[in-house]
Amino acid sequence: MTVAEAPENPSAGTAGVAPSGDGESDRRLLVDNLKYVLDGRWRGLREYARQHMDRADLLPDPTLTIDEARDATFAKMKELAQLDFAAYGFREEHGGTGDVGASVTAIEMLGYADLSLMVKAGVQWGLFGGAIENLGTKRHHDKYVKPLIDLELLGCFAMTEKGHGSNVQALETIATYDRDADEFVVHSSTPSATKDYIGGAAKHARIATVFAQLVTGAPGEEPVSRGVHCFVVPIRDEDGNALPGVTIGDDGPKGGLAGVDNGNLAFDHIRIPRENLLNKYADVEPDGTYTSPIESDNRRFFTMLGTLIRGRASVGATAGAAGRKALAIAVNYGSQRRQFDAPSGDDEIPVLDYRAHQRKLLPLVAKSYALQFAINEMIEELHEVQSANPEGTEGDDSMAGRQRELEGTAAGLKAATTWHASHTINVCREACGGAGYLSENQLPIMRGDIDVFTTFEGDNTVLTQLVAKELLSAYAEEVQGYDTRGWARFIAGMARDVFLEKSAARQVVQTLLDSSDEDPEKSDLTNRGTQIRLFRNREDHLLRTAANRMRRALSDDADEFEVFNDAQDHILKVGQAHIDRVVLESFISAIDSCDSQSAKDLLWKVCDLYVYTTIESDIGWFLMHRHVSVERAKAIRRGINELCAQLRPHAQTLVDAFGVPPALLKVEMQP
Repeated sequence: MTVAEAPENPSAGTAGVAPSGDGESDRRLLVDNLKYVLDGRWRGLREYARQHMDRADLLPDPTLTIDEARDATFAKMKELAQLDFAAYGFREEHGGTGDVGASVTAIEMLGYADLSLMVKAGVQWGLFGGAIENLGTKRHHDKYVKPLIDLELLGCFAMTEKGHGSNVQALETIATYDRDADEFVVHSSTPSATKDYIGGAAKHARIATVFAQLVTGAPGEEPVSRGVHCFVVPIRDEDGNALPGVTIGDDGPKGGLAGVDNGNLAFDHIRIPRENLLNKYADVEPDGTYTSPIESDNRRFFTMLGTLIRGRASVGATAGAAGRKALAIAVNYGSQRRQFDAPSGDDEIPVLDYRAHQRKLLPLVAKSYALQFAINEMIEELHEVQSANPEGTEGDDSMAGRQRELEGTAAGLKAATTWHASHTINVCREACGGAGYLSENQLPIMRGDIDVFTTFEGDNTVLTQLVAKELLSAYAEEVQGYDTRGWARFIAGMARDVFLEKSAARQVVQTLLDSSDEDPEKSDLTNRGTQIRLFRNREDHLLRTAANRMRRALSDDADEFEVFNDAQDHILKVGQAHIDRVVLESFISAIDSCDSQSAKDLLWKVCDLYVYTTIESDIGWFLMHRHVSVERAKAIRRGINELCAQLRPHAQTLVDAFGVPPALLKVEMQP
């Protein structure tokens, strides 16, 4: 795939131009303007991808057996390879084009087609390939990168174990250096060390990037564990048979993603050359001496994982695309399906005209817009950070800070978008009644496929907690790697004003804040500055009170785990409030950048609906902490109904702007 030239903004230079008078032409122009701003920086690639994806044969076929589905997915992936689909994600000197943002955007677009294809491609080029490029050095790049781009070398990413998923630092697979043979011995030390849920392992992969505890010692020293590192381990011969010492299992039928060959791997003292250690951040000399440019074990570990952030970003972005597609299907159906006669006539009423149906779907449309604008910003920052620091070095303090903030944002948005997509697809299935339960109409397949997105590439609860911990510990470099007691000692003394200082608003947000009263109750709820203040005040309140709850860990007899465990619900709420605020501010910036007045006016109402429904979903907290009055809470509920009524005539326009290729919306829902 070659990135097409970005299309011109349809409304560029037309500010103030009167509508044509042709209703459908005006609507199509509005669709194009909304799509232009929603598509973001890589809009040219999105249009190019839409042209190549407008094919119904890219959709999953529920009539296939597991083996047939896997083969069909692999065949589609071969087509992507021929279109240079994978080249974006690799640097030019390794045979790619080095366009980080394009690589994530290209993967995201697969969410409109087949999530099995997205996962399969993401494992091969994003995870397996990403580990080779980002954790390896020239010897690995020269040997592996070009073949894996062209699918001449098929691989998998073997991190997760039966006993350890989210807790990667505690993996039980061991790679012990044998200096006499100049080899590593890779071994699954316990049954729970078996690598599991590994995409590609069950059928297609010939080689694996295996994460294991590296054990080595210099001459005269006892071997010791140096923490988790990544190794290239062959698992199959050219005929597809497991190599001696490698046990390969098939995870079999799953709740979704039939086209992905998930499997498990166990190693019985497998020997690999010393050069198979991916050694960008650490190496072992022939005599067993361990060297690393990063002295701290914790910092080295998190630096290694930080380079693989692209996979997490891609999962979040793709989930957003799947949710938007489900909404396009459900809104299309709701606009056509009629139910019960209108009191004033014989015609039945389209189900989307009912307020209850609008309340089901339109807030989800609004949140999809909000999340997409936040994802677009995150992809731009990922592109800038990784393009400015392609070697993944620690860099200066400014770059390190941007990297940490990016990791938190990617974690938070991955959790938010995958939870949103899972909920949205299920609501859309219900909103389409019995027709939504038919596999030919895609929603049941999508529901099964999206389900695991909330737990792979980081469990959402763990990721949300990570966001909160980063907020609580972002004010001092030395807090990185603290245990619970050390973390609590730091945040217990944190001043209230620190949060406001660290979360300084972007200019457009600051201008809006200045336009509102400092007491949100004294400003109109439609005032955007008031809305921002409500979101920011909630985050600030939760952050400060979470820090206060952790004070208990300061006492000498405190049980650190008990203190943390008791406050975990509070800490998770900090992360969720932060994500909501970041998403809102991204939405506001996107509206500010829009140069079509009609699109801007419509997005303003969509943003209001996002704000109102987000507050309504947590109205108990806002009331309990006196951030809104009872009367304002009632006004919020009325406001949602009013906004649904105002947006109903634009519902089709809003989902058409998602730009799902028509062939991928092919459904058989009879009105």
